[in-house]
Amino acid sequence: MEGEPTVYVVDDDAEALASVLALVRSMGLACEPFSSGEDFLALCDSGKQLSGCLVTDVRMVGMSGIELQEQLQQRGIAIPVIVLTAFARTPLTVRAMQNGAVTLLDKPYDDDDLWDAIREGLKRDAEQRAVAVVHDEVYKQLESLTPSERQVLDLVVAGLPNKVIAGRLDVSVRTVENRRREIFAKMQADSVADLVRLVVQLDRK
Repeated sequence: MEGEPTVYVVDDDAEALASVLALVRSMGLACEPFSSGEDFLALCDSGKQLSGCLVTDVRMVGMSGIELQEQLQQRGIAIPVIVLTAFARTPLTVRAMQNGAVTLLDKPYDDDDLWDAIREGLKRDAEQRAVAVVHDEVYKQLESLTPSERQVLDLVVAGLPNKVIAGRLDVSVRTVENRRREIFAKMQADSVADLVRLVVQLDRK
């Protein structure tokens, strides 16, 4: 997850593209222009780690902005998207928002509105990345457990007491207690509630 947060701008209208870029630069932010959705997807497919947000027009030659948004979803790329359009229609707005767009702005838009949308997009991206860092750490902790410790973890999270867990696994209560201590240490948890929270975080990812 390296790289400076960047505002990626996709528009096949050179004048409109330049206008958004000028606004982004006036905000002191890094920006990168693309004349088509296909070009932006090529960057995504190159393996580059994207950090920031995307501003895209809807109506373009080739792939539309909404189709670009949906292609990003299919690839599992969770970059926040701001949609611009001069041809706003209710179904289009609904589709963009259902796909998770930060907002859809009508052209000509107010600079302040786009400014606010970009700031919100960058905020969402930072929050997503913070959650991803925590998720990755918890996943590593979970991977450090032995198979027998993972069995005990699953039963502890299910709310079963040590005696019942011992019976389920056909081991002694002392063995269960020892495995629990290892689990709490490796998962850096202080209570069963902490363990449940960590497991739920993974399940929600």
